[in-house]
Amino acid sequence: MKPFLKWAGGKTQLLPELRKYSPPKFNRYYEPFVGAGARLFDLRPERAVINDINGDLINCYQVIKLWPLELVSVLQDYINSESVYYLIRDMDRKQDFKYRHPIIKAARFVYLNKNGFNGLCRYNSKGQFNVPYGKHKNDYIPDIETITAVSQYLNQNNVTIHNMDFENSVVDARAGDFVYFDPPYHPASETANFTAYTAGGFALRDQIRLMETAIKLHERGVYVMISNSHTTAMTALYSVPVFTIHQVQAKRNINSKGDNRGNVGELIITSY
Repeated sequence: MKPFLKWAGGKTQLLPELRKYSPPKFNRYYEPFVGAGARLFDLRPERAVINDINGDLINCYQVIKLWPLELVSVLQDYINSESVYYLIRDMDRKQDFKYRHPIIKAARFVYLNKNGFNGLCRYNSKGQFNVPYGKHKNDYIPDIETITAVSQYLNQNNVTIHNMDFENSVVDARAGDFVYFDPPYHPASETANFTAYTAGGFALRDQIRLMETAIKLHERGVYVMISNSHTTAMTALYSVPVFTIHQVQAKRNINSKGDNRGNVGELIITSY
């Protein structure tokens, strides 16, 4: 399996480091910011709870679980052109969008992800998707093999799918469980802010709340791992006896400026 979306902060390039610092054994796996699922699909746990606050993203997981072939069928009808892109993007500006079938909504989200600028997922203050057209040279061809593999995994294992705040998604985590937090990263600079995956964004107060949640989980005997940017603020936030901070390098391919893509410093923080 592999991610079915292109995702800012996706963990494909960081998987060797994540494997290195993961606990050797655990019970149930939790991923409160599942994103495109690179870590989930690499780990392939038999029991998992996945979550994301982005309702469009979670709808994709639910549709892939229930209607993978129907999703592919709709995607095959879409063409890559600027006029079609904006027509599909503007669907959420209309009142009837909330009544559209989940398959149509999922196909729209995948299409916008594959044909929008740089694969970004961004919303305006009204919660409307506002990434411009990407002008890709090649048409997006639905990856039937990947979508089918993801669907089989979700159906053949005990995987619970949530769409809620990260703190609520781990309330039933118990001793021996493993929680991996991969939140929107704290910006490394004022212009490197990729936290608008929802209308509300992910502010510093949310980073602090995540750290406090991680401490509570640790006190319950839960293994906690956190990824974040290598910034002064995040290093200071997790410089407490509960956590061990590991500095790693990751390759990043999503940035509005090509010169800013490449290897960047990141943190893997563990409570064990």
